Amino acid sequence: MKVKPQLNMNKAAVYAIVINSLELAAAVALAALILLGDTAPSLRGPLGKLMVITLTVIVSSGAFMDIKEAVHARRMGLQLQSLDETVTQMTDLNHALRAQRHDFLNHLQVVYSLIEMGEYEEANRYIEQVYGDIQQVSKALKTACAPVNALLRAKMAEAEQKNVKVELTVHAAWDNLPIPAWEMCRVLSNLIDNALDAMAGAPSPTLWIDLNEDVRSYSFTVKNNGPAIPADKQAAIFEAGVSGKGEGRGMGLFIARETLRQAGGDLTVQSDDSLTAFLGQVPRIVKQQEQRKDTSA
Repeated sequence: MKVKPQLNMNKAAVYAIVINSLELAAAVALAALILLGDTAPSLRGPLGKLMVITLTVIVSSGAFMDIKEAVHARRMGLQLQSLDETVTQMTDLNHALRAQRHDFLNHLQVVYSLIEMGEYEEANRYIEQVYGDIQQVSKALKTACAPVNALLRAKMAEAEQKNVKVELTVHAAWDNLPIPAWEMCRVLSNLIDNALDAMAGAPSPTLWIDLNEDVRSYSFTVKNNGPAIPADKQAAIFEAGVSGKGEGRGMGLFIARETLRQAGGDLTVQSDDSLTAFLGQVPRIVKQQEQRKDTSA
């Protein structure tokens, strides 16, 4: 059975905007040519002008409405894709937490068995090893935001599997984030995933994650020592659909920056031969909240 290709809402919306924009421009140009030019003198009378103006208004109104709906459809398409990626990330987090719980139960069983057999020295060595792992986990539990802690732990485990060294520095509680925690997780997840992908095959790959806050904003930095991003491409990487990973990719950085910008923040990049750093920040009070207060006042 032949599978029908999936409709790409973003492309369809862009095509609709372009086509209707051309129709609108053509209608206006044709009306101007008839009313102001030397052609079709019979249409330059009062009745002819009324007909031309009426047709132009009808065509222009239809094109304008189509453009408006296409823009709305494109925005909805991006939001749906964003939600789909978020669901995938939350599912991965759930799997990671379940795996950690399973590992913890296994550790308890091993320690219990060693003690029951009288292998106290071996049990002590095993506990020391597990304690080291727990200390590593505790590095990801420094914020007051449980979803962020879970995300960082899951990503640190993923980095460890890829032999990537992670240096996590937390100088913030992040207990009153101005945006939903799952949105901040989506931002951090996209940046960390991109960093891990960028360091594939790099010698001594290292990922730095810094979380900070001050009286005005929450901020973070995600750095890696992978290949540099050329200066002439640093702006383009934040555009929707720009990616070197194949069809259907290239939305992560776009979504991350849009999420922060909608809250009044921003996401920027700095890259050279030694490090690539993504710097994000969001104010403690988002613009939407300020606007609602102004309106209610």
